[in-house]
Amino acid sequence: MFSEAELLAVFRALSNPARRQMLVWLKEPMSFPGQEPEDVEIGVCVTDIQRRAGLGQSTTSQYLAMLRQAGLVIATRRGKWTYYRRDEANIARLLETLRDVF
Repeated sequence: MFSEAELLAVFRALSNPARRQMLVWLKEPMSFPGQEPEDVEIGVCVTDIQRRAGLGQSTTSQYLAMLRQAGLVIATRRGKWTYYRRDEANIARLLETLRDVF
């Protein structure tokens, strides 16, 4: 069950259309150009997300950090690159909490 503070962080993160869109895109990581099947486990490079979003690097990183802090995505660092994937277990827990609360 998500706490009140955790729910607030989720709602804040999802209040922005670009952040919601990033979460939707990450549902289909293979839709990103150049993505290989073995990449799905690690996620999508922040550069590819930035390119699709058409946002600056710092804005994209801030948006993804907010999604990470809300528990919606997982970040993995490989060398100088950061990859993001959805945290499906936490998203399922969020949906269960919403169902129970509302």
